[in-house]
Amino acid sequence: MDFVTDFARPTIAVVHGQLRPEERLLFREFEQRGIDVERIDDRRIQLDLTSPPPRYDAVLGRSVSQQRTAHLLAWFHRWGIPVVNTPDALNTCNDKLLTSSALAQAGLPQPRTRVAFNVDMAMEALEELGYPAVIKPAIGSWGRLLGRVNSPDAARSILEHKLRLGSFHHGTIYLQEYVEKAGRDIRSFVVGGETIAAIYRSSDHWITNTARGAEASNCPVTPEIDELSRRAAQAVGGGILAVDLFEHPERGLLLNEINATMEFRNSIHTTGVNIPGRIVDHVLDVAMSSQSMIAGEAVPALPR
Repeated sequence: MDFVTDFARPTIAVVHGQLRPEERLLFREFEQRGIDVERIDDRRIQLDLTSPPPRYDAVLGRSVSQQRTAHLLAWFHRWGIPVVNTPDALNTCNDKLLTSSALAQAGLPQPRTRVAFNVDMAMEALEELGYPAVIKPAIGSWGRLLGRVNSPDAARSILEHKLRLGSFHHGTIYLQEYVEKAGRDIRSFVVGGETIAAIYRSSDHWITNTARGAEASNCPVTPEIDELSRRAAQAVGGGILAVDLFEHPERGLLLNEINATMEFRNSIHTTGVNIPGRIVDHVLDVAMSSQSMIAGEAVPALPR
């Protein structure tokens, strides 16, 4: 075995489920660089938790399932294998309560938010926030199960219905002030601590997720967007993240949510940034750092 050649070509694994355009773009980017990637389909794997996994230089989590991504990457992480994103970042971003707490600890601006665990306490919190207000699941994505309530009667009806469903998704009541966004919000992309691009997501609907039909357009990365995005990413653990921001008419930019397994296919041509390329750059940097630590010496970066 040629040690130098092997050392310069790290072993990468990608955890995925049903392949989306994003995963196909990432596989193509790895292939163009001559990097072999082992594909781990989380729908077709069983784990022997009493034995170590194969040794990889880095594992990238890209499953559409938050739960399967979090569990698989936590398993690799426990065995000392570098993972992107880390279990801490995944768990924080997958839970809005943990995200809001991390942003608050970092002193970053965000909408006024309350959490309660029964209807009466939630109704008190909503009176403090004022109407309209937004009721969200603490764990969820793609703008699903969100509700904007304009009155106490509407709020109580939704809250009682949620708690009767009995699912853990509804047991924690996450409440947020409604921010008038003038038909758009901002999503920035932070990779390895750098804000690489941003988009506006515009819609006639108050929910501006592209998964719900919002249109993407390029958003210049201003110094303020850059600083807030990088600080938010650092607050939740860093890695490869999408940061959602609101433009408040009086308070300026507010941080809303952070996504740790973001979709980006609508943002490549929109921004002119090779987002899958930047993601692969970061994964390779993590892998080469792992090799360097094992070897006890510096490793030259791969050509990009």
